[in-house]
Amino acid sequence: MKMRKATSVVLASSLLFGGFQTSHALMQEDVQAPNVLSQQKVKEFKEHVPVFVQEMHQERFANSDVKNAKAYLNKQKNKLGIQKTEENLKAKKVETDELGMTHVRFNQEKNGIPIEGTEVIVHFNDQNEVVAMNGHVSEENALENLDTTPKLSANEAMEIAKTDVKAPKELRYKPKSELVVYPFEGENYLAHKVNVTFMSDDPGNWFVYVDAHSGQVIDKLNALHPLEEYEMEDHKGVGTGVHGEHRGDLHMSRTKADGDSTKFMLADHSHEGLEGIFTYDYKTGELVTNESASFKEEEHAPGVDAHYNSEQVYDYYKEAHDRNSLDDEGMAIVSYVNFGNNYNNAFWNGRHMTYGNGDGDFLVPLSAGLDVAAHEMTHGVITNTANLVYRNQSGALNEAYADIFGAIIDDENWELGEDIMGPGAIEDGRTALRSLSDPSKFPVNEAYIPYGNGEGMYPSHMDEYYDLPWYLDNGGVHINSSIINHAAYLTAQEIGREALGQIYYRALVHYLTPNSDFQEARQVIVQSAIDLYGEGSEEVQATASGFDQVGINEE
Repeated sequence: MKMRKATSVVLASSLLFGGFQTSHALMQEDVQAPNVLSQQKVKEFKEHVPVFVQEMHQERFANSDVKNAKAYLNKQKNKLGIQKTEENLKAKKVETDELGMTHVRFNQEKNGIPIEGTEVIVHFNDQNEVVAMNGHVSEENALENLDTTPKLSANEAMEIAKTDVKAPKELRYKPKSELVVYPFEGENYLAHKVNVTFMSDDPGNWFVYVDAHSGQVIDKLNALHPLEEYEMEDHKGVGTGVHGEHRGDLHMSRTKADGDSTKFMLADHSHEGLEGIFTYDYKTGELVTNESASFKEEEHAPGVDAHYNSEQVYDYYKEAHDRNSLDDEGMAIVSYVNFGNNYNNAFWNGRHMTYGNGDGDFLVPLSAGLDVAAHEMTHGVITNTANLVYRNQSGALNEAYADIFGAIIDDENWELGEDIMGPGAIEDGRTALRSLSDPSKFPVNEAYIPYGNGEGMYPSHMDEYYDLPWYLDNGGVHINSSIINHAAYLTAQEIGREALGQIYYRALVHYLTPNSDFQEARQVIVQSAIDLYGEGSEEVQATASGFDQVGINEE
């Protein structure tokens, strides 16, 4: 692969609120608009102000570290809009990439309390020169009179949140609460950010923002376990997938059960530095188990496919990007199969992948699709990198990235979900869930048609963008994502899947921020191509052309 070290970075930023983990279903799931405190409030100021500085005359420092990044930000405080940089910016992460560039990320704070959705990144080249700064900040004057002393306790906020989202009385995971400043709909709030996660017929991974003064719910977003310990020995076995595919060299574990009997479990400990790959049956809560190392019964098929596909996706990220699991630190890869009854979806809930078995007509077991596994696991990668907010354009970028890497890893075609479609869907002409090559071959939900151009098909161009309210598909995250999907497809036709994956992955890990929109995505993805292949290269031209052809043009 042709690569070069870059000496300049072009970045942008966007205007959306919130930066938090979300759970991601494969297909759209609509919710009713909640009765939140400020739903009808007119915006009086921008929740987040974009910041971008490109340094044409780079200043060199002794080191590319937090101290020098802060020194640079202090010199740029007028452009940044934060006068007390030392007091109000807290270092979040320092990462050095394969080109020798260092990226130092900061969160903005008010009296030591983090402000949701704010992030500033200082970029150093390999000569310790600052080449750019970008991100999003909140206006200091709008924060000046905010009372940051809570009247409501975290425990009280948790109870309000649980009641509001109708959580079951018994929760496997204790809710978590963090005190934050939450800019929303024209006002800054001191809020308890409560995460309530539960698995039921209507699963939830809710983030609820409760006003720390009044106790009212400001906003909420359904963002959809611990591993048991066994004495196990590594073992190799075989299995049969949903469509009858032979899965050879299936990594599993062997363990002694009661007496002298032996059990085999879909638990893979074969990868150095990885906690393991574990596949559970949701109905039993146990690892998928068999009395022999041959998992060939029909009941085993969803688990066999989920286990096999998880390893394929892990191997791709490790081999192509040197990424060790979803968090790049070897976290366990956990999947649940047999979820729900006739459940036509799959999702990542911030902890693990979950696959329904479908209804047998529209969808078959969703774990059958390698691209589906890649889609859900890529959501896990996104959670641990850019953490794109799951609403509107940033949410559509989130879904697009999952689709794009699904199509890169499952490289038979540019469709998503072709292996999970049931006989009824195929008979009706629905041969996949989405198409990157020709998005408009499939219709959207009928309820979405009035918000588009009237044709009712997935969009391929910004002229066909769906201006959906946020309570329908979170503002079109599964719909408008097809515009980015198509841009990536067009680029890949010129440079191939491998280069496309390198370019898009770099932008995700080093440049995108939680509130990035389509315009910023174009800029940082093109910049990633410049970093890797050089200004004016075929790869850069193809990347820019892909966005041009879908109407996301250079500003």
